[in-house]
Amino acid sequence: MKLNTKINGIEKILEIDPKDYLVEVLRDNGYLGVRQGCDTGNCGVCTVHLDGKAVLSCVLLAVKAEGREITTIEGVPEKAAKIASYFLEEGADQCGYCTSGTVMNILYLEALCSQPSEEEMIHHLKGNLCRCTGYVSQLRAIKSYFEGKADRQEEILSEEGRGR
Repeated sequence: MKLNTKINGIEKILEIDPKDYLVEVLRDNGYLGVRQGCDTGNCGVCTVHLDGKAVLSCVLLAVKAEGREITTIEGVPEKAAKIASYFLEEGADQCGYCTSGTVMNILYLEALCSQPSEEEMIHHLKGNLCRCTGYVSQLRAIKSYFEGKADRQEEILSEEGRGR
């Protein structure tokens, strides 16, 4: 059957089998940043955005994406690179296998709340398993990312105030 969807802002018509999971369809079509891990929805490496919401693509049938918009890690390169820089600074990225799913969850958290609490950060990190680094360095990186975002916002507001 044909799947009509938008991936990273580009209209696509993909040939799929009705029993295919979204992770398989995405990877078969070159979106290799979408990782495949547990295939049970427990590890988070397959996280993508569907109509702006973080979903686990390994447990979502591809037919559910009909007429909807999918965003993968490949669709957010600048934001992903920015978050990755914080992970590198904090030593939170070793093998990198979990990073794309973690970044997609961070971006979803950011869409929900511009300055999340530590509790909200932990809640959104829970679904992402990492066997290399543990979670303390990841939490530090996420906090630094949001603190840096707040600092940049203050600079912009200060510059706008001086320009008046």
